[in-house]
Amino acid sequence: MKEQIQKLKKEKNAVILTHYYAPAEAQEVADYVGDSFYLAKIAKKSTADIIVFCGVSFMGESAKILNPEKKVLMPELTADCPMAHMVAPGLIQKMREKYEDLAVVCYINSTAELKCQSDVCVTSSNAIKIVRALPNKNIFFIPDRNLGRYVAEQVPEKNIIINDGYCPIHAAITKRALLDLKEKHPSAPILIHPECEPELLEIADYIGSTAEIIDYAVKSEQSEFIICTEDGVEYKLEKDNPEKEFIFLRPVLAVGI
Repeated sequence: MKEQIQKLKKEKNAVILTHYYAPAEAQEVADYVGDSFYLAKIAKKSTADIIVFCGVSFMGESAKILNPEKKVLMPELTADCPMAHMVAPGLIQKMREKYEDLAVVCYINSTAELKCQSDVCVTSSNAIKIVRALPNKNIFFIPDRNLGRYVAEQVPEKNIIINDGYCPIHAAITKRALLDLKEKHPSAPILIHPECEPELLEIADYIGSTAEIIDYAVKSEQSEFIICTEDGVEYKLEKDNPEKEFIFLRPVLAVGI
């Protein structure tokens, strides 16, 4: 199957972009593996006629927005990010009417519809820097409440209004389960994505985006780590650090999510 994929790529002048959270077999055949922002940049630079995006719908949308002349294919059309839709209809307009000096800051993990109603789009790694640099005092941060709260703590000089969206995977990781895991692995630093709940961030040794967590693990002299983010990143972590151990806190999702 790998040989067939390589053959088709050459015939069609296609490039395969795969997110860290995709299954290992999809990462193995990818031309590029990374987070959504990195892959969006690669899509823009690529000379391929066809972009095959192994990720969720908003990632494919971003690639198409940046490359309107190219064909973007999503291998799994049902792959979606619930948080990407979590802004109530009309809420952005209501906030603009309420706050005269308002900047709508949209996390990249959002639909194209939400992006087009926003003033700026950010990632988990550059959100703090961009929010701090905005001339606006009032910021409406969408859609993720946890990343919004984290940014608000780092930029106290701004009035950051938090939307009530969340990532079901990160929100399902509990502090109690994390403390139990830390008790079993006391020397392992806790690496956490800012989409997790604030009570988890309080006990983290490092808070960062997916790419930043991977970079931290590569550079660290520690031999084991507790990872609080989606477990698809395990493939990349183990591939780049075969001599290190990564302990994932597997979230228990609520029924219906």
